Amino acid sequence: MESVFKALGDPTRRVLLDRLFDQDGQSLSALSVRLDMTRFGVMKHLGVLERASLVVARKVGREKLHYLNPFPILAIRDRWISKYATRWAAPLADLKNELENQMPKPTHVFETFIQTTPEKLWQGITTPEMTRRYFFGTEIHSVFSEGARFEYLETDGKLNVSGIVVEAVPFKKLVLDWNVEYDEELLKEGPTRVTFEIVENGDICKLTVIHECTNAPLTFEHVRSGWAIILSGLKTVLETGEELRLAG
Repeated sequence: MESVFKALGDPTRRVLLDRLFDQDGQSLSALSVRLDMTRFGVMKHLGVLERASLVVARKVGREKLHYLNPFPILAIRDRWISKYATRWAAPLADLKNELENQMPKPTHVFETFIQTTPEKLWQGITTPEMTRRYFFGTEIHSVFSEGARFEYLETDGKLNVSGIVVEAVPFKKLVLDWNVEYDEELLKEGPTRVTFEIVENGDICKLTVIHECTNAPLTFEHVRSGWAIILSGLKTVLETGEELRLAG
């Protein structure tokens, strides 16, 4: 957490985070506008934010875009804020929400670091006994081969999410075409695409989740806070064996 506090301590870096809070998925050129420093200086500040995982950079076509990542803020909240204060601090856990509602973007990018192995993380994502512990009680079922169907089922057998496996590289990458089955309006928007990327670094794995919601604005708004809860729950289960307990 030291790197997070260090990153937040600089006023220029806070301005950059504010700009991504206002409009996510910006290039270096866009973020450099109206800052009294060179592009190289802005790039150095973005590097600090990336190393603290407050910002995630992704190549989109020929551009490198920067996305705000809420997980370090979640970790600070969980460690330093009591359960009695959580309801007042909850907005910190969803930094992407308020102004993004005015200017929705088609892609969510989330990044978190989990002390586990790629094999255990893959199991956490792809086995029903694991997903029911953090994915709102649902169990995933699939053979996880290209073209196969997948389903998230509730305990009573009701279909929650379904779709097709686009790509499955065990312990590294899983790409799913994703239909929200529990809401008719969201289902009408058609499939969106969810990608899980796993990168091993010693005894830590970096998990990046990209949810592309092109032409699905309702789904984009709906899933935003849910992913933060799901991935925090996955991290908690894998690192502690316990399930995430959210304050009411």
